[in-house]
Amino acid sequence: MTNRKFKSREELLEYALTAVGVPFYKIDKTNRLSTGKGALGTVIEESFFGYMPNSNSKPDFEELGVELKVTPFKRTKKGISAKERLVCNIIDYMTEYHKTFETSSFMSKCSTMLLMLYEYVSEFDKGNMSIDRAVLFSFPEEDLLIIRDDWYKIIRKIREGKAHEISESDTLYLGACTKGMNASSKREQPFSDKLAMQRAYSLKASYMTYVLREYIYGERTSENIIKYPGQLREISFENWIIERISPYFGRTFKSLTDEFGLTGTPKNINELIIAKILGVKGRISKTTEFQKANIVPKTIRIRRDGHIVESMSFPTFKFIDLINQEWEESDLFDYLSETKFLFIVFREASIDSVLESVKFWNIPNRDLEEVRKVWERTKEVIISGVEIIEKDGRKTNNFPKKYENAVAHVRPHAINAEDVYPLPDGRLMTKQCFWLNNDYIKSQLEVLDEISKGFGIRHGK
Repeated sequence: MTNRKFKSREELLEYALTAVGVPFYKIDKTNRLSTGKGALGTVIEESFFGYMPNSNSKPDFEELGVELKVTPFKRTKKGISAKERLVCNIIDYMTEYHKTFETSSFMSKCSTMLLMLYEYVSEFDKGNMSIDRAVLFSFPEEDLLIIRDDWYKIIRKIREGKAHEISESDTLYLGACTKGMNASSKREQPFSDKLAMQRAYSLKASYMTYVLREYIYGERTSENIIKYPGQLREISFENWIIERISPYFGRTFKSLTDEFGLTGTPKNINELIIAKILGVKGRISKTTEFQKANIVPKTIRIRRDGHIVESMSFPTFKFIDLINQEWEESDLFDYLSETKFLFIVFREASIDSVLESVKFWNIPNRDLEEVRKVWERTKEVIISGVEIIEKDGRKTNNFPKKYENAVAHVRPHAINAEDVYPLPDGRLMTKQCFWLNNDYIKSQLEVLDEISKGFGIRHGK
């Protein structure tokens, strides 16, 4: 086995393309297919390129400044999607904060990548899968500006002694995902005695999905909110959005719909109002930046007495699917740990509601732990058998209630009584979903109000 040297990036790509369409079992010379997760990447490293897998901080092809990444995708009804985030390199809390973005370990290793993509099909033996595309990828300027801001957000928490509070949903494109889920995976941080979970820089699955669809497979084009990349050189994406919308704060719902010619009351009317303010033709959730960053718009309605009208719902869950998951691999954990929300806040006034504010939010790690308790209790209820009780003509159940947890609860989310999923015992039950409590959402808005007073996030300063 020899570590082949390449004279140019073009020669490297030309050689990588010879792997396209060749089943992995024909490439594997070291019996790596019999190992677990990451086996296919190791096959390409060892048997195709001839070098041993390593945790070197330098790119795999150091002489060319190119990092190799073998990564899977899936074909879905919505199109090609990344199967998972693209993990880059471990963050060394003790040294990384000294650096600039340009000299960071992430940019040193992953500024240019050789992406070797294979289609993941659950029914296929992995040996029969094969590389579908091989491309050299460098970040477009408009992406790099947001990734740069993401990097500084991560570093800011390290400098504040809050590495233990880092969350993947803090950022937009570049995440800091956990590497290891136990106490032995924790590391020292420079400005706090608290151990922090080991994390690695990663490109979020939502961002990688867009890279695949837009840059590699040319599957579709979405509308950009940011028309010129230079608009983000001195301000974060989130603050740019808030600054553009803030002149409309205090405007009534009717005056906004009249100004933008919006008629009727479609379910996403408030999202359409924000889109119009930002000069977007369609829905903001369908824009390039919102899809790359997995930002979900949510309307928050505040009554005149200050109470939030409704709790916040999430997608319904299938009972049988849920009990076959563990928390760290569950649909709910993935959704909350990777999603950033745009709260569109309307407050009731004397005649009409007014647009009070817009706020970006992601769930703090400590509160995600509370959601975990609700999720685990829900799993226990399904496994032991859901109790359906009729009282005063109404049916209730023993899923976690709002009064049992300060953050979340479970209750129905169905079109009608016929909108059901099967339970493990064969009974049919009205679709359920997890909800964030309205009182909890109110408390988070208050926290965001405190943070926003006189505070703005600028690039790395």
